Amino acid sequence: MSTYTTTVPVRFRDVDAMGHVNNAVYATYLEQARTEYFRDVLDADLSSVSTVLASLSISFRRPVHLEDDSVDVEIDVTEIGESSVPMTYELRTDDGVVAEAESVQVAVDETGSSRPMPEAYRTAIESYHGL
Repeated sequence: MSTYTTTVPVRFRDVDAMGHVNNAVYATYLEQARTEYFRDVLDADLSSVSTVLASLSISFRRPVHLEDDSVDVEIDVTEIGESSVPMTYELRTDDGVVAEAESVQVAVDETGSSRPMPEAYRTAIESYHGL
């Protein structure tokens, strides 16, 4: 079973008045990682794939600071639904795990209703993650 990992830089604008990365920015890190996952694993531009983010939850473990420079985001998929792809994430800096997260992407048609996951994407995800 393979996981996908990418590195997202910590930018000055990510840091809030308390001196650490704002909690909402973690969702942006996950979005960036998903964008790269779709590009690298599915050979697709996320903006051209008809999916929506149906759910997202983040459990914070410790703050990220500007001095951390970057966050490694690891993505795993352990199952695929008919129209959904549940993803789990681990966000790390050199000091260890800073957050864990889960999301669900759902394939949608032109009306916004869920539709079956395209077979090419299903096959690529299953192959990459050894499902």
